Amino acid sequence: MIPQLTPAELVRWRSDPQREQPFVLDVREAWELGVCRLEDAHHVPLAQLPAAVATLPRERDIVLVCHHGRRSMHAGIWLRNAGFDRVHNLQGGMAAWASDVDPTMARY
Repeated sequence: MIPQLTPAELVRWRSDPQREQPFVLDVREAWELGVCRLEDAHHVPLAQLPAAVATLPRERDIVLVCHHGRRSMHAGIWLRNAGFDRVHNLQGGMAAWASDVDPTMARY
């Protein structure tokens, strides 16, 4: 099973200078990033993940993000099967982030 992070847990992680920062990977489509996105997130659409796997850091924690958390969960399962051990899913995705962390964020 892929560990789930709530938006609040990701905020705490990213604001902790003592903790290695995660590699945030957004697996949504490009048009979705035009609506809203997390600052400093890397973008690889889910369908392109197999072709991009060699560019992802195996030595860092990867936090996967999508709209509601389903595509990112599938990406996490795929990455685990590809040998990535440090994979996490943003529970509820960008919808939960907008609701729990940044209510000014555009929603779709």
